[in-house]
Amino acid sequence: MEAQALEHERRLATAHGQEALKHAIAAAELYMQAAGKASYPADRKRFRRKCAELIALGERLKANTQQVAGDTSRAPVPESTRPLTTAEKTILLRASRLHGNVFPPWESAPGPDVFSDRDTPVFTDPSPFTLSAEQLAIFAGWRRPAELMESQDGGGVDADLEQLMSAKAETDLAQDLATDCSVVAGLCAAARHLGPTKDSLLGSLMYPFDHDKLRPALSKNGKYVFRMYFNGTWRHVVIDDRLPASKTNRTLYVVDRRNPRLIWPALVEKAYLKIRGGYDFPGSNSATDLHALTGWVPEQIFLQSDEIELDEIWNRIERAYDEGNAILTLGTGNMLPEEEQALGLVREHDYAVMDLKKEGNSRLLLIKNPWVDSLVWTGVGSSATLKTHTVGSTTGDASNQFWMAFEDVLQHFDSLYVNWNPAMFAHRQDHHFKWDMCDKTEELVFTHNPQFSVLSPSGSPVWVLLSRHWQDGELEILRQRKAERDRGDDSLATVSKQLGFMALALYATSPPGTRVPLPDPSRRLHQTPYVDSPNTLLRYNPTPGTPQTLVITQTELPLPSYSFTVSFFSADPLSIAPASHPLPYNTSLTGAWTRRSAGGSASHPTYFTNPQYSLTLPTPSALTLVLSTSARDLPVHIAVLYTSPSTTATPVPQRITTLSGRDIQAASAEYQLGHACASHQRLDAGTYTVVLSTYEPGQLAPYTLRISTSIPLNEARAGAGAGAGAKAGSIIPVPAAAVAGRLRTPLPPVVPAPRRGRASSRLRAPVEVTRLTRLSAVATSTPTPTPTPAPTSYSSSSSSTPSSRSTSSGPVRGGGAVRVSLEVGRAGPRRSVLAVSREGEFADAGMGLRTGEVDVDAEAVRAGGGLWVVLEQIGGDAGGGVEVEVFSDAAVRVGGWEVADEDC
Repeated sequence: MEAQALEHERRLATAHGQEALKHAIAAAELYMQAAGKASYPADRKRFRRKCAELIALGERLKANTQQVAGDTSRAPVPESTRPLTTAEKTILLRASRLHGNVFPPWESAPGPDVFSDRDTPVFTDPSPFTLSAEQLAIFAGWRRPAELMESQDGGGVDADLEQLMSAKAETDLAQDLATDCSVVAGLCAAARHLGPTKDSLLGSLMYPFDHDKLRPALSKNGKYVFRMYFNGTWRHVVIDDRLPASKTNRTLYVVDRRNPRLIWPALVEKAYLKIRGGYDFPGSNSATDLHALTGWVPEQIFLQSDEIELDEIWNRIERAYDEGNAILTLGTGNMLPEEEQALGLVREHDYAVMDLKKEGNSRLLLIKNPWVDSLVWTGVGSSATLKTHTVGSTTGDASNQFWMAFEDVLQHFDSLYVNWNPAMFAHRQDHHFKWDMCDKTEELVFTHNPQFSVLSPSGSPVWVLLSRHWQDGELEILRQRKAERDRGDDSLATVSKQLGFMALALYATSPPGTRVPLPDPSRRLHQTPYVDSPNTLLRYNPTPGTPQTLVITQTELPLPSYSFTVSFFSADPLSIAPASHPLPYNTSLTGAWTRRSAGGSASHPTYFTNPQYSLTLPTPSALTLVLSTSARDLPVHIAVLYTSPSTTATPVPQRITTLSGRDIQAASAEYQLGHACASHQRLDAGTYTVVLSTYEPGQLAPYTLRISTSIPLNEARAGAGAGAGAKAGSIIPVPAAAVAGRLRTPLPPVVPAPRRGRASSRLRAPVEVTRLTRLSAVATSTPTPTPTPAPTSYSSSSSSTPSSRSTSSGPVRGGGAVRVSLEVGRAGPRRSVLAVSREGEFADAGMGLRTGEVDVDAEAVRAGGGLWVVLEQIGGDAGGGVEVEVFSDAAVRVGGWEVADEDC
């Protein structure tokens, strides 16, 4: 029985309309029967819970089906029939609390008894509604509709109660002292979908509703219930019928200038302002508001974008508008006061689009300013002039409306907001998730970003809507933003960054549908603009039969945690799941480049002071490393160097001090700002050293390193698909370099050249120490230096100080192979080698050759014939130079280069 119910649930997830309702009812009945026959209380409880969930879903599907009954022109609105996880249900329940109120998920429409006055007194909503200081100055208290009407004309209103819900003339909604221009603009633009027609949206959004008269009904006890979509689902919003009265002729709520007694728009406004925080709500944008009021899919089109396609946008919105599938509004950007007066437009203000038409080659929009009295477009081609309109007047054309050419719209408005009818699609699938914001060091990469694998069986369009759930902390930011704007501290456009930004990106990955580690333009298929609104829409045509990866991205979101809903709309059923990691084992390490460890690129002798990690792999493994830092403009790099074939981790891993090209097993691209990625398909078993570097020495910043492997590491967490008994490797920080903090003493750059008839050249320079000193020498190839002839006599140089040196964009090889050593004595049996690079082997010095560190006693050195830095080269030509530096823990003095006696 349970198996049969699960099969109906599986079919329900891809069905819609009557078919979805049939599967929901069948599954609910089966769970009800299973609950009656279950032997264990836990099973009975589980089956009854599933039954209740399916009944609630069935009610929503049934209401949606009834909504379009008798109107074959209207397609059913798709409902997400995907079963929710326990975590998702918890997210939706927690998102019910907002501004001290609880807005539970919608389950069913309220019956007529909810609005009866037989057994209950007149309803009063205890929820507080805040007002701004300007609104409070004229606030005269909360009044019932009858009181408001009586105060308008001084008489009774019993005979005119129907006027509260029925308009005698065409509606002309306007905003006065309310700060919600986006809400009123949205109501104006949606008027044709909210009016007294058989397919009015109000019939499923506002209760009570008179379906015979096709208009809202009067509630006898003053209670009204609204069905609004926000925070991931349809929700119950309850208000009373009291509205804020005014001491003056100014109004604090939306009014209909042609039907002054009509109050249902003001009740809609009040319900929306309850979920947004009060009558002092600073406003958002009309697409966001209409999404909550109607559930229609919001889209923001940036008209000032360089990628705008004028004809494509017009054709798309004109067709949808004519078919009744689009609601259009517009938003201006920031402009100077003189521009406002010259153009007749208000800065940072939302306008309603009331109509579209073509006249010859002209494409025109009828635009309405929702303010009661305001500027009206006065530009070339304007059909309107500035005029006022008395509330209650029904003469003349609607005020504050004007025709504008589409080309002028693109020039003077910043955004076109479109709300699309979701009934254009057959299928919908909702996913809800919580996102805890990552550490600042990982903001530029995708290691913590929610990602989904999306598979479509066809190439038909897929729309993806990302909705950020509202929470109290964001309202405080909005209010602060408005206060700054009112004080003239800054423009709304500038301080809007306080809300942070989010976007959607679609990637092609290998394997298909797996997680994306970091932004990669070469694999990115689509990217929405970053927006500070709570909604963003991605439209794309999928590759049939190939999973693609959807990444939710953000920047500067200020709160520590958010919850989101991502909704997929499509003509065909989609297969959607959280994107999996390409490699099953992942771990993160944190660290920092400090004054002691910021060694710069490999063209600097301090490269080996950079942070190093010893990676031991007991068996071959794939490897991906992602490095990121909070310093967005800091160039960073990853190198993976072969150390030894041994797979036994030593208690204290040894720091590498020399580097050659053959040691590099994997590396990121040349230094990239803020983040880097290195990968290898199959590293052999062995020990490797991971070096993390910045481009220049002394560049300080924290970082995070994420390591992904196909075998477990000692600090990694096992992921899905890994072998349970796999032998673990290790990733261990290498102790700081001994040269960190050492004094650097440079010697003059030289061009070693083979002597005539000899296989190698040999130069040396004296080093003078005055006490027991620990030191080492580093030789590095340089690009085309100014040649310094090898001197034949000793000349003393100045004392050692930390110095700067010329750098290049990366390692540059000089001619031939080089060896550098520290020696005591010039020749003969008294000559001894204290330290030598690469165990005495000649090697390319492009990435630096370093001797080991040695302790040198000043008295012993003088008795043995002096301390020397010896530089040798074999083969090659004179096309490159070599720079040598001495690192020491005490000041030293160095001399010039001289030709060494090779017969020693």
